[in-house]
Amino acid sequence: MAKKSSNQPRNVAQKLIESHLLSGKMVEGDEIGLKIDQTLTQDATGTLVMLELEAMGLDQVKTELSAQYVDHNLLQTDNRNPDDHLFLRSACEKFGVWFSPPGSGVSHPVHMERFGKPGKTIIGSDSHTCAAGSLGMLAMGAGGLAVAMAMTGEPFYLKMPKIMGVKLIGRLPDWVSAKDVILEMLRRHGVKGGSGRIIEYYGPGLKALSAMDRHVIANMGQEMGHTATVFPADDAVRDFLEEQQRGDDFQTLEADRGASYDEYDEIDLGNLEPLIALPSSPGKVVPVREVAGESIYQAYIGSSANPGLRDFAVPAMMVKGRQTHDRVSFDINPTSRQILENLTELGHLRDLLGAGARLHQTGCNGCIGMGQAPATDQISLRTVPRNFPGRSGTAEDKVCLCSPETATASALTGVITDPRDLDMDYPVFDVSRTFYVADRNIRPPAKHPELTMVEKGPNISSLPQFEGLPDSLELPVLLKTGDDVSTDEILPAGADVLPYRSNIPAISEFTFTRIDPSYPERARKYQDSGSMIVGGDNYGQGSSREHAALTPRYLGVRVVLAKSYARIHWENLCNFGILPLNFTGKKDYEDIEQGDELALEGLHEALDSGKEITARNSRTGERYKLDHNLSPRQVRMILKGGLLNVMRESLAS
Repeated sequence: MAKKSSNQPRNVAQKLIESHLLSGKMVEGDEIGLKIDQTLTQDATGTLVMLELEAMGLDQVKTELSAQYVDHNLLQTDNRNPDDHLFLRSACEKFGVWFSPPGSGVSHPVHMERFGKPGKTIIGSDSHTCAAGSLGMLAMGAGGLAVAMAMTGEPFYLKMPKIMGVKLIGRLPDWVSAKDVILEMLRRHGVKGGSGRIIEYYGPGLKALSAMDRHVIANMGQEMGHTATVFPADDAVRDFLEEQQRGDDFQTLEADRGASYDEYDEIDLGNLEPLIALPSSPGKVVPVREVAGESIYQAYIGSSANPGLRDFAVPAMMVKGRQTHDRVSFDINPTSRQILENLTELGHLRDLLGAGARLHQTGCNGCIGMGQAPATDQISLRTVPRNFPGRSGTAEDKVCLCSPETATASALTGVITDPRDLDMDYPVFDVSRTFYVADRNIRPPAKHPELTMVEKGPNISSLPQFEGLPDSLELPVLLKTGDDVSTDEILPAGADVLPYRSNIPAISEFTFTRIDPSYPERARKYQDSGSMIVGGDNYGQGSSREHAALTPRYLGVRVVLAKSYARIHWENLCNFGILPLNFTGKKDYEDIEQGDELALEGLHEALDSGKEITARNSRTGERYKLDHNLSPRQVRMILKGGLLNVMRESLAS
């Protein structure tokens, strides 16, 4: 049972954690276990989740609600993606999961429309699951195996984070929108500024932000490396749920009078201006006016980071009766069937198409590198959450992140344009004219799951099994990376790679190829004996895809040694039996070269007792003192070779 609330004033994040706390104490840095009410999976990661549930012998999910979305791998250039769509559909019937088929939309806004509830917890095998914090939920991205465990009724474990309170005051001026709020946070705090933190927004400025505006801010909190973003469940959330014909799901959830935070920040919304994140990091934020005038190739509207109806309606009103620049590809990516129907009914779709827009199917599309790649050496303005190098599908891309207003203004002029410089009044979106529909294509759990046969195409392979961690290791450093290496660089996404997501041997051939194309071939020589990766700060930022831990382990990686880690990837390394260690010496990282061999001994005793681990460099003779942040639960997992091995032992006994 979740523990009862204390009498101390609590902020919203504390209330959510306390009401779901199953183990541990709410002390910063301590491991806590939380009851999970809902889970979200998508097709790029969900096939592994379903295979993991099958490996555990699950009958039916134990959550209040679990939903599976097909939104990433929509290109059907051969049998692989459609085969996996059928596999997911049948697995959902078997395990008791809601199924959202291709064409229904991007997981995060659809889940918000149909299933999100204030006061609930949700984890998802997509890092942007944090978007549901817009509804007063505790929403976190996680590795697929952690999500599978939650679906079996197990707690979700994490380190108790700090809680940063961000007070919003004032009101957004014309031509400035929610995207500029989160870009301002990234400008201030960078891609590591949210590490180990829940970011909670409060204050009078919230009154002018709709639930979907809050979704924009919560979604891209992940680009700060945060644990979660939390908003209160107030009148804006009530209005949204009533518009969605789900008013009965609303409950008020607000901070107590006198509640405090571990850290504070404040944003005067009235002082913000249009902002843009330059290539190739969400943290490289500058005012649009500083780069205005540079020629662009593409302006892209949509994605989970700007999924609301107003994010399409305002651009439609901006281009009505006008023509976009003839060298600009003006790409429109509706985020849900509901959004597309509203755009059609209100005439906005006609205005967009009349201005030269290219209409794409409802889904993630170019955000994940599934088509819509920009031309060589050309600037692409996108309302997506990420602009990591090569993520667009073009190797040397120039993707910038901005608001729908900035992207549309630039589409009209052909150059990066501050929308305040347009000769037009700011369009006012009238939400009262909209209507809302429930997507009847989203399938509820089957009434007779025992009759379901899971359909597996030829591209789906069984999950590999891994041995436990030896007591001593001598490992070559096969790769040394810099800071802020993303999971897109460890295991890329895109149309060439993700169709192999259910085939670990096949997809492993792409591991680290964006950093070193020779890595898979070199790694296979050490697949049995083992190897090591050395990384810088914030190793593994970005996507929650567990393939970025699973394929290195398949190719023999036993240890990653880094300055620091992004939360989700660090958890994924532990889940698949890779030992994540930290440097303690300031110059040790610089001393190690790619190709060095490091020897580690007495690992079992050191991990069990919490002692420092020593690694000796055979080239220099230097010894490095290393530490870790593993809980006893994670130590056991790594010694056993990963969480699946622990679960198999538990089920067998």
